[in-house]
Amino acid sequence: MTTLRHLIVWYRAYTDNADPLARIANVVAMIVAGNQPFYPLYLHAIVGTAAWPAWLTLLTMPFFAAVPAVARRNSLAGRALLLATGIANNILCVKLIGAATAVQLFYLPCILLAAVLFRRTERAVMLPLLGLPFATYFFVDGKLGPPLAVFANGQYASVASLHAVSVASLIAVIGLLLSSILSDRNV
Repeated sequence: MTTLRHLIVWYRAYTDNADPLARIANVVAMIVAGNQPFYPLYLHAIVGTAAWPAWLTLLTMPFFAAVPAVARRNSLAGRALLLATGIANNILCVKLIGAATAVQLFYLPCILLAAVLFRRTERAVMLPLLGLPFATYFFVDGKLGPPLAVFANGQYASVASLHAVSVASLIAVIGLLLSSILSDRNV
């Protein structure tokens, strides 16, 4: 029990930040980093050994995990790192498992985060990060060539369903985190 308590204390200290927007970015980044090792296992359960390329998504895990450390030094840089890593991870996923899996739905939380994690004075950073998922979707994803993984036709719907539920859950968490700082401001 004491180890779990120490882990919770460490997690709270690591994700804490005086900037409430950085705190949201930190929590989201750590949720994604904490779930990344399970993602290939979920795919393996759905499609079997054809899911092997999904293990390469772990390459982005250290970048997600670094968001709170970067945000501690520079809030804006930490928030931008979360978005850049999320978009890069999505590009990687499209190449690894293909657009037919609806993995591009993960651009939606990236768009939401880009819209809510930046202040008016930070528009020079926000606007490019807000446009990047759209640009990537329209101009990059289609030029990545065939995916490394190929699944049976019936499996694509199951993987797409996993992605849809995951995206909806992530958006819900972002909404809950955002509502907590809005209620603190009595908005």
